[in-house]
Amino acid sequence: MATFLYKLGRFAFRRRRFVALIWVALLAVAGVGAATASPPSNDSFSIPGTEAQKAFDVLEQRFPGGNAQGATARVVFRAPAGEKMTDAANKATVQKTVRELQSGSDEVASVADPYKAGGVSKDKTTAYVLTSYKVSAMELEDKTRDALKEAGEDARASGLTVEIGGDALEQMPETGATEIIGIAISAVVLLITFGSLVAAGLPLLTAIIGVGIGISGITALATTLGLSSTTSTLAMMIGLAVGIDYALFIVSRYRAELAEGQEREEAAGRAVGTAGSAVVFAGLTVVIALAGLAVVNIPMLSKMGFAAAGTVVIAVLIAISLIPALLGFAGNKVLSRKVRKAAKKGAEGEAAGEEKPNAGTRWARFVLRRPVTVLLVGVLGLGAAALPAASLELGLPDDGSQPTDTTKRKAYDLMSDGFGPGSNGPLMVVVDAKGSDDPKGAVEQARQTIHDVDGVASVSPARFNKGNDTAMLTVISKYKPSSVDTEDVVHHIRDEAASLKSGTGAEMLVTGQTAMNIDISQKLNDALLPYLGLVVGLAFLLLMVVFRSLLVPLKAALGFLLSVVAALGAVVAVFQWGWGGSLFNVEEPGPIMSMMPIFMIGVVFGLAMDYEVFLVTRMREAYVHGERPGQAVVTGFKHGARVVTAAAVIMMSVFAGFIGSSESMVKMIGFGLAIAVFFDAFIVRMTIVPAVLALLGKAAWWLPRWLDKALPNVDVEGEGLRKQLAPDSAVRVERDERDPDADLTRV
Repeated sequence: MATFLYKLGRFAFRRRRFVALIWVALLAVAGVGAATASPPSNDSFSIPGTEAQKAFDVLEQRFPGGNAQGATARVVFRAPAGEKMTDAANKATVQKTVRELQSGSDEVASVADPYKAGGVSKDKTTAYVLTSYKVSAMELEDKTRDALKEAGEDARASGLTVEIGGDALEQMPETGATEIIGIAISAVVLLITFGSLVAAGLPLLTAIIGVGIGISGITALATTLGLSSTTSTLAMMIGLAVGIDYALFIVSRYRAELAEGQEREEAAGRAVGTAGSAVVFAGLTVVIALAGLAVVNIPMLSKMGFAAAGTVVIAVLIAISLIPALLGFAGNKVLSRKVRKAAKKGAEGEAAGEEKPNAGTRWARFVLRRPVTVLLVGVLGLGAAALPAASLELGLPDDGSQPTDTTKRKAYDLMSDGFGPGSNGPLMVVVDAKGSDDPKGAVEQARQTIHDVDGVASVSPARFNKGNDTAMLTVISKYKPSSVDTEDVVHHIRDEAASLKSGTGAEMLVTGQTAMNIDISQKLNDALLPYLGLVVGLAFLLLMVVFRSLLVPLKAALGFLLSVVAALGAVVAVFQWGWGGSLFNVEEPGPIMSMMPIFMIGVVFGLAMDYEVFLVTRMREAYVHGERPGQAVVTGFKHGARVVTAAAVIMMSVFAGFIGSSESMVKMIGFGLAIAVFFDAFIVRMTIVPAVLALLGKAAWWLPRWLDKALPNVDVEGEGLRKQLAPDSAVRVERDERDPDADLTRV
């Protein structure tokens, strides 16, 4: 591996124009493909194997044209003090709004008149118009949303309090500003790390090129592969993160090789052969984590994982080919101004400067002197942070978690005051009475059974299909949609389904957005352990091949689990308990997004293994080349600590930029990922890892002889490459200058 990458790096350096042209051409082709591709299909969200999905499928068959998963909007009206919504003027305003909504867009399926559909509260002060659409929220055209907003504005002008809720106003969060902030902070960190504008610009440039190719490719293939517009979200975030990381690692190693006196081409080859090997295997762990999302069996999540994994593959290929090519163009400008000036004066430049212990060296020596104390402090600290995770409650945030100044939150509060908290998330019960001798009797029995369930506030009259063999019932819970009590109501109704079927032959299924959220949470919860086992198991095998050790991969996996649980604990403390909520603008603590644990495992595991592979590979390299275990740890930190610190700070900045989002889910993801990277990079990789290696000594690198023979030797640390280059590197460089293609013809 290292030898092949060494030759690839030298080839890319010499043939830099050719390599750069290939990547520019790929970017152009992907861009043209994206520009000419038809819009993505925005396929409907589905969760195979759940009761809610089964009910939706029944509705599509028995109620054709209804689109049970279409977007909905509630326009909520509140009369001024002393007035009623049944007053003539107020009633006329509402009915005018109904007509505006009906004529506002071709995507409108139905608009319910509150005076005919029971949409007026008992005290007559509140009313709502329920609008259903033919397509999902993400498929709605902008003009449809504009018509909805205009209808609300027109009604508001009459003096009524008017707010709009429902998912019809949902759009993909605008993340452009946060991405720019993240890139700007990354640029500052890179500039501080390298002291060179050129060196700082290379990782940013290549990361943007990689993300551009990845996202353009996803857009171009969206229709062919059935990808929705949401698929590229994760790909963009991860592609930017690993693209900067991988380029940072190779540029840093290139500068270190130059400092040791290597010629520029030789330095590029060695940087790609050593740091590039670590990049390849770090990339493989990220791909495993992202592709493993398919085990959850939620199509949208699987597509997001595969798309992001593809973007990571592009980032790896760019790092081992385009980076050495660009280093060829950069010349000595990749070095800091201080080093260039020193070189002109005949000084030894960075080589002399590196003789002084840097911060990484001093920290490693401190840990080696007190490994037990450092280990206990690190583990106990993360353990304390992890304690809140024991009370983790999963769910999907609703409009009640929106900021209080948004119209969706105001509509939610108006509905709760006028109709009860359960009105914001009605349950839809489908009674399939096709197998019953008395369908109407079976439906009525189902209705009475549901009415008697504890926690049910009301059950609507049945609405039958044309064949009179299937009916829909709308059930209102006494509790808010995201509460555990509403989840219990859903389970109680489903528990009654068995007795109903045995007595009448009718099947009762609970669905609707609230029930769908409950089923998603359960499905994700059930998939958590299999996913964790798959990801950690495969990565353990991969790291065992990389490090030729049993204990180092085990330590890496256990440290990752500790950091993820600690990060989940911090998320629970802030977003579920409300600790420090004002600091992060968390106005309504509630359940944690059900996708959060699996999402964090997938993303953070990949990034954590990046740091593990890069940092520990340098330690393994030093140990293999004869250094004592303790000294190898110091050497690894001497060369890798600064780069890993910079990479972690960049990732934290990128993720933390999302905390400012108004969307609670985006805010939660940003906080969770940022704190997870902090825990893993600075406490696990930079603190616990050296302490454990110090205590293990030579045992850390032990591998049974039979297993050592069975495992393939991929030479990530470049031992074979170093032996090959040591005796006659000068001769080979001279020969390769005469034969530019020699690198790639001899492996």
